[in-house]
Amino acid sequence: MRVRSALSILPIILAAALAGPAFADGDPAKGEKVFRKCKACHAVEEGKNKVGPSLFNVVGRTAGTVEGFRYSKAMEAFGADGQTWDEDNLSAFLEKPKDLVDKTKMAFAGLKKEEERADVIAYLKRFGKSE
Repeated sequence: MRVRSALSILPIILAAALAGPAFADGDPAKGEKVFRKCKACHAVEEGKNKVGPSLFNVVGRTAGTVEGFRYSKAMEAFGADGQTWDEDNLSAFLEKPKDLVDKTKMAFAGLKKEEERADVIAYLKRFGKSE
């Protein structure tokens, strides 16, 4: 009887798990708060480069291609190799920048939590997409 009872609640557990927000989707409001760590070096306004390049329209952009920003040779090569800032590359870079682009100029240790990375990516998606 216990097996039958456990099996009968399995659909409820699965439905509850699937109804919650997935980390991959991210929460832009939470991402805006996490992005505070990035604001000293990056802006989300178009054409506004700081110590780091503008992150306006970053999602889907070819790496190392913001006009007027001087990238490291490693980042330029990464972009020349056809690499774009899709969600996977952004997440990997945000987790540990130098693991993805060894000689990047970005001097940030990274965001260790997958949820925080997904939230920041969701926040960045708000900038540069036409509606």
